[in-house]
Order: sequence, then structure tokens, then C-alpha cells
Amino acid sequence: MFFSQLPTKEASLSYLFGCGGKGKAMAVDVVAGDEGWYIEQAKERGVTITHVIDTHVHADHYSGGKALAERIGAKYCLHENAGVKFDFEKLTDNQVIELGNVSATILHTPGHTHDSICILVSDNRRSNEPWFVLTGDTLFVGAVGRPDLAGQEKEMAGMIYDSLHERILNLPNDVEVYPGHQAGSACGAGISGKPSSTIGFEKRFNPMLSMDRDAFVDALTAEIPPRPAQMERMVAANIAG
Repeated sequence: MFFSQLPTKEASLSYLFGCGGKGKAMAVDVVAGDEGWYIEQAKERGVTITHVIDTHVHADHYSGGKALAERIGAKYCLHENAGVKFDFEKLTDNQVIELGNVSATILHTPGHTHDSICILVSDNRRSNEPWFVLTGDTLFVGAVGRPDLAGQEKEMAGMIYDSLHERILNLPNDVEVYPGHQAGSACGAGISGKPSSTIGFEKRFNPMLSMDRDAFVDALTAEIPPRPAQMERMVAANIAG
């Protein structure tokens, strides 16, 4: 298995991973302008990117996912709830994507947006148990995603709580966490500058994860950062493709 994390614009974190032996790979949360990096990385590793996935319709940057998929002939994938104006490969909850010896399971985790997903990954040559999870804008290192982008802060904050406690925090403590952003992003408050963590460490030290549901909703809606600059324009562009 190979794995690369790419820090990029707006404190975003993008990913390329897959099975070198079988030559299959997946690109996640590609930022516009970075498409060439993925093409070059795939060429150097001798792999084919078969799936390009956005963990949700982004509001803080222009996505390069659809453009990359079109350039290389890959599937561009979003959760089936994504309200975009173009055709895409629809992902469903608990769907498993096989990349040679690597398995990626789609977890629908609404809250930041209605279409938010996380991706749970196993290297089956080593173990069928999950090794890491790409958490998009649902769980960050030291923080969680903002709930206000859909204009329903209380309702969406409750969804984030349920997604975290029903889908993410019941994973084994040693599962690694790779989020969609690091410190400096407008997509959450109090995000750490460290670009990875583990489920166990976040359960112990992420202040948002020790609260009951009511306290979580109150805390998350009381500390909402300013909306990303040009958010409406970025969302419209990402919806239009």
C-alpha cells in the first residue's frame, strides 16, 4: 500500500492512496490547480487512479476532482445526496471500493453538509481491520466541522454529533485519523496544526468529543468562525462542475 497527504490551499489536506502491487489508486479532495500533481504521482508509482472522490461539496475552495477525473478517465464520485448539476458516480453508505489489495469503505456522516462522507481504509495484505480513516470535514485534529453551511446550525450540529458517535468514535482506538483540513481553515474552530491523529487520542483530548449531545450542539453553534471568503461563488462553481 502507498499513501500520500498533500497540504494545499486554504489549509486543505488532499490524499492519494492505493495498491502499488495491483496498480490501483484513489484521489480524495483534490483542489483545483493540483490535478497535475496527481497525474505525475500516479505515473511515478505506476498506478491508475480509478476513483476521484470529494468528501462533500466544498465551500472553501474550488474542487479539482471532476477536472482530474475527466483528464484521466476515472470515476468522479460524491455521496448520492450531493445536489450537483452534473452526472457523477453516486456513493452509498457502507459501499466498499476495492483498489487491488486495499479496501475503502464509504461512511455517510452528515452534519457539516448533508452529503458528507468519511472513508475507512484497510490494507488487506496486512489485515482486514481498518488502518486509517479520511474524515473530510466531519472530524479534525482537536476540533470538528462547522455546522452552519446549510443554514440549519442546531439541526446540523446534532447530525455531526450523531455521525461522530455512531460511525467514527466506535472505531478501534489505533485507527489513524486524516482530516480534510489543518490549522488555518475556516471549516472549523480550534483545528490543530498537526495533520493527523488517532481515534483514541481524539477521544481523550478533543474537547468536543467528551460532551453529551445537548452540550455539543450548544458549544458548536456558539463558536462558529466567519464563513469562507467567496463561499457562495465557490459552492456555486462546485455544484455546477
